[in-house]
Amino acid sequence: MLEVAVLLIFPLCMSTAAISDLLTMTIPNRVSIALAVAFVVLAPLCGLPLSELGMHFAGAGIVFCACFALFALNVMGGGDAKLLAAAALWFGLDPSLLSFAVYVALIGGLITVVIVLLRSQSHIIMAIGLPLPNSLLHAKKIPYGIAIATGGILAFPASPLVIAATKGML
Repeated sequence: MLEVAVLLIFPLCMSTAAISDLLTMTIPNRVSIALAVAFVVLAPLCGLPLSELGMHFAGAGIVFCACFALFALNVMGGGDAKLLAAAALWFGLDPSLLSFAVYVALIGGLITVVIVLLRSQSHIIMAIGLPLPNSLLHAKKIPYGIAIATGGILAFPASPLVIAATKGML
């Protein structure tokens, strides 16, 4: 049962964040809170030692500080910053955190290019009647939560919590 919780909560929260950001250009605080609370509850139950828990909080703290700086410079939205920090908690100071960051950066760049192209052709898209959310065609911001969620889900199998939870399953 513990394995199921570990394997479902993170992808479910990330998917919720992506869909919400796509449709409303916001990421609910409850998603980031759920990620953080679930990690705090599940990590000790999966047998992560206290020292490793500290490394997870250190990794999340570093990501939060970097994101806070970007938020203060008006480069990143607050929901994106909170989601990145909460997701980083699941990766810790581990190579999987770097994988997560690289996935997010690459997918974020790709999504940005696609959305800019869509917006440059919005009059044609609207004339054809393609059912796309207004956030993709008219908003000034990019729904970066999609990239964060996708990058998180791609990096998730290598996260220390997944490895610890599934150790006995293999």
